[in-house]
Amino acid sequence: MEKRRLIYLDNNATTPCDPRVVDAMLPYFYEMHGNAASRSHQYGWEAEDAVDYAREQIAKLIQSEDKEIIFTSGATESNNLALKGVYEMYAKKGNHIITTEVEHKAILDTCKHLEKMGAEVTYLKIQEDGMLNLAELEAAIRPTTILVSVMWANNETGVIQDMKGIADICAKHGVLFHSDATQAVGKIPTYPREIGIHLMSFTAHKMYGPKGVGALYVSRKNPRVKVTAQMDGGGHERGMRSGTLNVPGIVGFGKAAEIARLEMEQDNKRLSALRNYLEAELTKLEETKINGNTQSRMPHVSNISFKHVEGEGLMMTFNQKVAVSSGSACTSASLEPSYVLVGMGLGDDLAHSSIRFSLGRFTEASDVEEAIQMVRNGVNHMRELSPIWEMYKDGVDLTKIEWSAH
Repeated sequence: MEKRRLIYLDNNATTPCDPRVVDAMLPYFYEMHGNAASRSHQYGWEAEDAVDYAREQIAKLIQSEDKEIIFTSGATESNNLALKGVYEMYAKKGNHIITTEVEHKAILDTCKHLEKMGAEVTYLKIQEDGMLNLAELEAAIRPTTILVSVMWANNETGVIQDMKGIADICAKHGVLFHSDATQAVGKIPTYPREIGIHLMSFTAHKMYGPKGVGALYVSRKNPRVKVTAQMDGGGHERGMRSGTLNVPGIVGFGKAAEIARLEMEQDNKRLSALRNYLEAELTKLEETKINGNTQSRMPHVSNISFKHVEGEGLMMTFNQKVAVSSGSACTSASLEPSYVLVGMGLGDDLAHSSIRFSLGRFTEASDVEEAIQMVRNGVNHMRELSPIWEMYKDGVDLTKIEWSAH
């Protein structure tokens, strides 16, 4: 089969499995196929040992205790377990949750579900650079607030929130702090204990591991956090998440975490240089804008708006050659403009004209070079065809035009 020469710049949606991860997983599909809960024979012990070792590898990556890692089917389940689990467990203390308008749908939709169950949820707006205003966060805390949930790094813009600042506010008011750190873990240092995060969701497939396996970090001391199980059964994972463990997936997750811990720094140096080059070249095109805070963001992500060019249409010009996205993978099928960008104050036109580039471990300089060329050609081609661009070039103030519906 001929190797596809598709340039993959959509690593925030998912990453390819590192071949070293696949090698680590293979024996657990067939030779050592035991159930980690089978305590009466060698197969079960081997599987349990493999799970224990993976738990150690993952704990080391985030500098936590092994027992603070609860395995799940992915970050969406981890987010559900964290929010619903805390809501049920701490119901006597209160029913108020604070989050932001630009969280991943796995948080927003879980909050919507909890509102039907009687939760009160405050959705904080963010500033134009994608950062949360900490004074507004503190002002939103009530005596009934039990949880603050803020993502570490945004999936669309790569903007990194001031996690320490948020944690300090939560500590001051005795509120639990959860972070959906799906886009951050394995790519930048994420140490929940050091920062003061009590629950943290993440997943293997965003860090060159397999799909379908994730984890929830749950603090065991200062404070000892408990969550009510959302999946009942044999009481696996310290009673917080029942179900036969996905041993090959967990082994792969562990290996991916180990590689990330050892290679993160060199990966980031290379990727931020490539990302900066991509931005420098693409912003030579007139009327382009980098979205989000450029000082506090992930090293491999760039979200760029090309004015008067429709993002989905632009992607069609190179769709068979470059894989990128507009919006996040979970919502990109809809024609709505990105709610993250709209939340940052971009008008629908700019939000519609944005493309997210997310580089990864297997991205080469030649890929970036080729992508720049294709995007440049695509933007120029679409602007040539666009009457709006022509009007803009002629100096027409497009905000003053009343477009007739007839």
